[in-house]
Amino acid sequence: MLGFCAVYLRKIVGMRILAIGDIHSGVRALEQVMDRAAVTEQDHLIFLGDYVDGWSTATETISFLMKLQKSHKCTFIRGNHDELCKEWMLTKKENPQWLAHGGTATRDSYLALGEEAWSEHLAFYDSLQNYYLDEHNRLFLHAGFTNLKGIAFEYFEQLFYWDRTLWELAKVVDDTIDESDPNYPQRFKHYTEIFIGHTPISKVEEVLPLQKAKVWNLDTGAAFKGCLTLMDVTTKTYWQSDPVHTFYPGERGRN
Repeated sequence: MLGFCAVYLRKIVGMRILAIGDIHSGVRALEQVMDRAAVTEQDHLIFLGDYVDGWSTATETISFLMKLQKSHKCTFIRGNHDELCKEWMLTKKENPQWLAHGGTATRDSYLALGEEAWSEHLAFYDSLQNYYLDEHNRLFLHAGFTNLKGIAFEYFEQLFYWDRTLWELAKVVDDTIDESDPNYPQRFKHYTEIFIGHTPISKVEEVLPLQKAKVWNLDTGAAFKGCLTLMDVTTKTYWQSDPVHTFYPGERGRN
């Protein structure tokens, strides 16, 4: 009944803009949360990056996303783990830090797939965007940015998918102040809202998406013991999968 109501409501209100947190190869959880949100071809799906590194279905996750973009409006943001995976695929140089943080499962998934099928996946990684700014001045990116003037002035594009200072700053902003206060962070003033992943809210338990200042963090620990989160960015309604590790019994993920 809930699914029917959601689809009926969609016909009235039109397209939703749905942001999806870090997947980390958890395609089974992605399929579940999309079903729970009753996603249709009318919706605009904005994926916040880190599609791989975690669970064993890395190549299946990328293949699912590639197929999805043929039938749905999708925006794919670049994550740091996606860049690490692409670098390995291009160079075959194994980064010990990458392998220790989910890369081993991704490497094994790609070796099982076979190199003859890698070219389409590499094209997908190349097509990823560093950020997306919508018509309502809402910013979507994987990690953050550091330039006080905003994203257009960032010196190092790698910060869009590696920075953690944006979220660290958001967490310490006093909830009682707004943009009129001289102490309000200059970086936040350029955008209506900012949606990120990258830094798990928790690695050890199920948590909800979290807002601090203008920043929404949708990384609810899908690579660890948490769930995968999908949010309607307009209404702030959200849906979550079951804990992702329950889809992969016997695997450790990034724990």
